[in-house]
Amino acid sequence: MADVVMVTGTGRSYALGYNLVLRYLEAGDTVIATVRKPSADVDALKEKYGDRLIVATMDLLDSESVNSAAKDVAKKVDHIDTLINNAVGVSPDCDKSFFEADLDLIPRTLDLIAVGTMRVIKAFYPLLTNAEGTALIMNISSEAGSIEKCYRTNMIDYGMGKAALNMATMNLFNTFRDEKKVNIFAVHPGWIRTDGKEDNPAPLSSYEAAGILKNLFAERREDFTGHRFITNEGLDYPF
Repeated sequence: MADVVMVTGTGRSYALGYNLVLRYLEAGDTVIATVRKPSADVDALKEKYGDRLIVATMDLLDSESVNSAAKDVAKKVDHIDTLINNAVGVSPDCDKSFFEADLDLIPRTLDLIAVGTMRVIKAFYPLLTNAEGTALIMNISSEAGSIEKCYRTNMIDYGMGKAALNMATMNLFNTFRDEKKVNIFAVHPGWIRTDGKEDNPAPLSSYEAAGILKNLFAERREDFTGHRFITNEGLDYPF
């Protein structure tokens, strides 16, 4: 049976979000792909898959924009089975160390990665609760968001954003778990060539990673007792 799947941050054909959209479309599902601005790559998918692909434009930094997108989507589908929060962004100083980085650039990244995801969940929650079975939220996190495993002296804004996303995931799991209508995880998606470059040493292409994650998500939909931060192999990862 076909599902309705929503993926945020889908505008680049070489990146994970787009390839998650592609994997679900290839499987016969209806997909809502969100973008911040028009994407020729997503438009090409729309031409190929027609009504099975719904393109929604929204800015995760703006609650009004997210709420407006949710209202538009609700005119086209009556529920969402799976929400994959993939949208991400970093500051220009992401690769700089503590003493070099402009710390005033950090709040925007945290807002986008963590608060932006919560804006999406809050706005689209009514559609998730309309799912016939258990609706699933998968927040794309990163090993960089693990406080216990942290080894870097750079990527401060990205790591803080993903750590905040992990906290949001746990808080929302506590919020949703009594009704067991909506399940939620944070997942480290693996080391991926998200820049599309063949000389990138990461072992997985975005398309390969998307296939692995799609299978993992199906396996974990009904798991309300396991650890909330997992790897693409389904292993527990420390917060």
